[in-house]
Amino acid sequence: MSKPDLPWEGGCRCGRVRLKVSAKPLLTMACHCTGCQRMTASAYSLSAAIPSEGFEVTVGEPVIGGLHGDAIHHYACPHCMSWMFTRVEGMDWFVNVRATMLDDPSWFTPFIETWTSEKLPWATTPAKHSYAALPAPEDFEMLMKEYMAKG
Repeated sequence: MSKPDLPWEGGCRCGRVRLKVSAKPLLTMACHCTGCQRMTASAYSLSAAIPSEGFEVTVGEPVIGGLHGDAIHHYACPHCMSWMFTRVEGMDWFVNVRATMLDDPSWFTPFIETWTSEKLPWATTPAKHSYAALPAPEDFEMLMKEYMAKG
């Protein structure tokens, strides 16, 4: 399915925090790590890496959830605690938006899957690239170019 026209809007389960995406994803992914499994109460988390300048919280004030004091900041609605997006210190150029927080996530397909070394044995995705942990830092540029070239 093709992506709907930008901007995209989304929000938490209760609607007290809303967000807007005005830039195309750099990459889409499924993360199988046990941390994501626990935060989603599912087999993996789904996210779209959005350029920071193309992301904004339009309503509400999300709070940091998940682990605290880490370089990875998981943001959630303070009321319903929906995990909405993640920012990584030192990688301020993108925001990892949980794809299922978008009002219309029907276009979403993970392009890469990470932490397959921790995945549940039955969990599968249609991702084109799989990694036991994370891709090497030097591979991200190639992956983003390939993802964006596919439209």
